[in-house]
Amino acid sequence: MKTVLITGVASGIGQACKDYFLDNNFQVIGLDIKEIEKKDNLLNFSVDISDEDGLFNVKNYFINNKIKLDGIINIAGIHKMASLVEDDYKNMKKVIDINLLGTMLVNKTFYECLDSKGRIIIVTSEVASFDPMPFNGLYNVSKTALDCYAQALRQELNLLGQKVITIRPGAIETPLSKNSLVDTKSLADDTILYSKQAHKFLGITKKFMGKPLKPDKLAKLIFKVANKKRPKLIYNIHRNIGLVILNMLPKRLQCFIIKMILN
Repeated sequence: MKTVLITGVASGIGQACKDYFLDNNFQVIGLDIKEIEKKDNLLNFSVDISDEDGLFNVKNYFINNKIKLDGIINIAGIHKMASLVEDDYKNMKKVIDINLLGTMLVNKTFYECLDSKGRIIIVTSEVASFDPMPFNGLYNVSKTALDCYAQALRQELNLLGQKVITIRPGAIETPLSKNSLVDTKSLADDTILYSKQAHKFLGITKKFMGKPLKPDKLAKLIFKVANKKRPKLIYNIHRNIGLVILNMLPKRLQCFIIKMILN
């Protein structure tokens, strides 16, 4: 039986991915700060992926029990709408710690347990390849940096014959996606500099997001990527056509359009 490590298994994409792999006769080792229900072939550890000591203890369990991984699937992440000159530093640091450094720490910690033919999958976001929108910059920065990290890790592990695959999903029907609207409203209510623009941005976001993709659709793709003999290096799924078109324009024109819309 093959074994995969999945982060963020308590909800959203991670939960759907966990269930899909279990249904297809994999052993799943889940990492999440939340407790989840027990299932056959599921071993779950309640740990923060940015907690080095916590992850080290889990790795020692793997080593002591001779657990080898066929894949490491990085899904855990958080979203935060923020004014980059007003937001609290602790909030900014938390997004970077979880979305970027936490993923880096997971791969660094558990690489020792990865089979020589095992692969690493990193779920970033469609925004990673796009220019940032106002108030989504912090999340965008974390995911763009994560996308860059995935390419750097790909270059290194390619020298050893191992695969690193990036998946960039658009809006997915998850608690994170739903909370983004709540988060945008909180920003609009709290900001001093951008009260008018943030409230307009909230209205646009509701219309612009479109219909989110069901998480099981993404889980199916991740399972395919984990098992495909020759997977692509990067997969884009459910991209927002409006963002695609906007990012075809020169940056100066993008800024002009956004300013005209929000002002």
